[in-house]
Amino acid sequence: MDMGLHRLNRQGAGRLMEFGSVILVACTLAGCTDHRVSLADFLAMQQDVREMNSAPMSAEELASARELIDRQLGPYRVGPSDVLVVTLTNADQTALFAPTPVRVDSSGEIDLPLVGAVKVVDLGLEAVDDAIRSAYVPAIVKDAVVHVELTTAKPTNVIVTGAVTLPGLVALRRTECNLLFAIVGAGGASELASGKVTLRRIRRPTEEITLDLSDPTELRAALALKPLEDGDIVNVHAAAPNTVFVGGLVNAPRPQAYPPGVQVSILQAVAAAGGLRDDLCVKEGTLVRRMPNGRDVHVKLALDRIADGRDPNILLAAGDILWVPHTLGTRVQDFINRNVFLRAGASVNYNVTGVEYMNRRSQQTSRYSGSTEDSYDPFGFLTRGAALESLGTQVPLVP
Repeated sequence: MDMGLHRLNRQGAGRLMEFGSVILVACTLAGCTDHRVSLADFLAMQQDVREMNSAPMSAEELASARELIDRQLGPYRVGPSDVLVVTLTNADQTALFAPTPVRVDSSGEIDLPLVGAVKVVDLGLEAVDDAIRSAYVPAIVKDAVVHVELTTAKPTNVIVTGAVTLPGLVALRRTECNLLFAIVGAGGASELASGKVTLRRIRRPTEEITLDLSDPTELRAALALKPLEDGDIVNVHAAAPNTVFVGGLVNAPRPQAYPPGVQVSILQAVAAAGGLRDDLCVKEGTLVRRMPNGRDVHVKLALDRIADGRDPNILLAAGDILWVPHTLGTRVQDFINRNVFLRAGASVNYNVTGVEYMNRRSQQTSRYSGSTEDSYDPFGFLTRGAALESLGTQVPLVP
C-alpha cells in the first residue's frame, strides 16, 4: 500500500514538474511580454485628460461665449406680434392717457397717441420705456414717467421628449427659442439624463444635430444655433446603464449594471462578483478602459495591494472591463487542484493528503475493524494499493 502511494506521489510530482517546465519554456519562447501599464501611469494619464478638458478658454473664445450668453439668456427683447401695455403719467402723477395696449407690427413699431410710431423691435422693456419717454419729452410734455408691460409674447411651440420632468409641448417666447429654454420649459432634465440632446427641425427633416450640453464647447454650439421654430422636436437622451464587466477568476463573473451616476470601485465590483476564487491565490487584475481617443488601455492591478490599502481603490467608469486573469502561479495551482487525486475523479484537499493521513496513526482508532487495508481507508476516500498503482499511470498531464 505504501509503495503504491509513494509511486503515485513520485509520478504526480514528476508530471507537475514537467507541466511547470512546459509553461516556463512556453513563456520563454513567447516572451510573455506584459503590455499593461502600471496603475501609477494610468492615474497620470487620467490627470492629463482632466487637465486637457479643463483648459481655460482664450480671450476671444471667452468674449464670444459671453456674447452668446447675453444674447440667448439675457433680458427679453420685444419683437413683432408682441402685445405691450403702455402707461404714461405726467410729473404730477396724472395720466396723460389711459393704459393702452399696443401690438408690435411687422416693422417692429408701435403706434401711440399724439406721437405716432415708435421703433421698439429688439429692445428690452427698460429700453422700450426710454424710447417712448423720448418720443413724448419734451415734444409733448416737459416730463413723464413711462411703464411698459409685456402681456402677450408670440409663442413658438416645440416638442420636448426623453429624459425631462414634463415631456410634451412647450411654448417659448421669441428670444427664448433655444435648446436650454426648451428643456427648462419641460421641467428640466431628469435624473436619467445623459446631457446629450438631439434637435430635429420639422421644416428641414434632414437637418438633425446631437450635442452634449455638459461639454462647454458643444454648449456654445447649442447657443449659436438658429432659433427654434414651431414644431421642432428636442429629444433629451437618457443615460445608458452604468455597466461594468467583471470576469476571470471571480466566483460570479457577469456584467454589473448600476443606475446612471452610481460610482463603483474595484473592490466593490469584485465583491459584487462573489469575490475572488478561494481555491487559488489570486493577486493580479487587469482594468480595460476605452480612452477618449477611442483606444483601449490595459492597466495592471495589484489586487492584494488594493485590498490592503497600499494602492488606491480607484473608481470604475461605465463600460470598464475588470478582468482577473490566470497567472503562472494560479495555473499551477489550478492544475494541482484538478489533477492531484487519490481516487478517480475525487479531488483531495492537499492541506491533508492521503499519505499524510495514513502516516497519522494517532488519528486512527481501534473502532475500525476488518482487514489492514480497511483500517487505512476509514472514510472511504482512499483506494487500495493496486488501484492506486494503476491510477498513477493514468494521471493526465493537463486538465
